[in-house]
Amino acid sequence: MGKNDHDRPGISDEEWARFMEQAARGAEDAPKEPSARARMVTERLRATQGQEPAGWRTGPAPRERRRPGRLGAVLAVLGIAGLALVAVRPELVIDRVTGKSAAREEAAQAGPPAPETARPSAPPPSADPDRPTVQDPFRGSPALQWADGAAGIEIPEATAVGGVSEEKIAETLRNAKAFLVAANLDPAVLKGERPEAALALLDPRGTEASEHLERSLAKPGRDQNPVNLFTRYDPAEVKPVGEVVKVRGRMWVEAGKEAGQADVRLDYSFVYPLVKAAPGADQVERTIVRREITFTVADPRKWQVTAGRLTLADYRVDLANSACEVYDGYLHPGFDADPAAGGTPSGPPKDPYDRSRGIEAGGQEGCGTVSRT
Repeated sequence: MGKNDHDRPGISDEEWARFMEQAARGAEDAPKEPSARARMVTERLRATQGQEPAGWRTGPAPRERRRPGRLGAVLAVLGIAGLALVAVRPELVIDRVTGKSAAREEAAQAGPPAPETARPSAPPPSADPDRPTVQDPFRGSPALQWADGAAGIEIPEATAVGGVSEEKIAETLRNAKAFLVAANLDPAVLKGERPEAALALLDPRGTEASEHLERSLAKPGRDQNPVNLFTRYDPAEVKPVGEVVKVRGRMWVEAGKEAGQADVRLDYSFVYPLVKAAPGADQVERTIVRREITFTVADPRKWQVTAGRLTLADYRVDLANSACEVYDGYLHPGFDADPAAGGTPSGPPKDPYDRSRGIEAGGQEGCGTVSRT
């Protein structure tokens, strides 16, 4: 026969309330409605001691048992990553906030400008002075929208000029483009190798020009520097960033000085992004080479010329960001950490992207300054 309620061991009201409070703190599920005894104990404590027990439905303060949910953890990780990005590459965030990033993407996606058909009336507008990077070597340069490599050398329609046939003019225009590509875009020539393909296009009857070029390649010097006609750098010093060289210019034909002659004129700018050849080097500098070249086309019935070859009549060069008064046959772009090399720059800064003026005779001499590269 079991005992009735009056025979069970007694539990004080305070112990019962404490037990219920602990149970509420440990519960993972929603708290349950208190029993009749629990309500009775609560009322008794309120009346006798003036105490308000912890709320039955609210439980303990949320901060005592709340964990960050999955969304909170993801947001925290993203926040930490964002702070790290700002610390390492703040320009990315700044560009996004200021709108530069969108403007840069728009410029990069835009097609090349219309081909030059005459000398421009003014230099290209100044862009934001953004520094180039290995990932974006033409950032901040007007050349960003120029054509890539040989695509920037467009051959005009051939017509008979100065008593020279249309067929002969067309052949010379094609050979002139091939010469520019071989002399300024061939990766092997850029790395300092002998420009065999370009030399093979020149008429061997022009012995004076041919001999001068051979001397310049064999023994470069002030008066015979191969960079005056061929773009070359020392691969032990620098290396190209990517495979793209930006090109802008034009080609046209004029009547020659003598009857039965015509002049094929070239005026092109080449932009080369380079970094030091040292492992891990990532500072990008650009060298801009502008060339004006004239090939004379002569009627073979009147002049002694070799069919299918180019007669070199004149050439001029303007080099931007290459050591002054260094005549070793290579371009030497300057980097921030480099000590000053060559002559001391002087004179007002010139814009190497300004194609509105021709290259002055002897423009490769001396040491000037540039406004941008």
